Amino acid sequence: MFRSIDISTSGLVAQRQRMNTIAGNIANQQTTRDADGNRSPFQRRLVTFTTQAAPDGKEGGGVGVNYQVEVDTAAAPRLVFQPGHPDANEDGYVAFPDINLTTEFVNALDASRAYEANVAAIDVTKGLINNTLKILA
Repeated sequence: MFRSIDISTSGLVAQRQRMNTIAGNIANQQTTRDADGNRSPFQRRLVTFTTQAAPDGKEGGGVGVNYQVEVDTAAAPRLVFQPGHPDANEDGYVAFPDINLTTEFVNALDASRAYEANVAAIDVTKGLINNTLKILA
């Protein structure tokens, strides 16, 4: 039973990282320069999930989740015509990150629901453990 709490906890950690990554994407939606001050738009970050290896090396059974934050290098920057902007190119276009606010909010809602589901699974497991202890006592 404690293994199920570990699995749900790994899901909580992964979804928290996903929310942090989404928040970073939203915060950098208008960022046109990199950390060194060069003209380079922020690149959207994505979180990918993989299953953890089974602790005993056997197939099947419950396993946790691992996550990895990746940079979306496939998306081209969004060019906006703003000739007065300090980061505009010679044609007057500014390269902004290709971050869609609606997509980020939907992803945040999905991550929030997944987080809530993992909390509910932990609560159910705790209830099972408590009831088992009551029966044994």
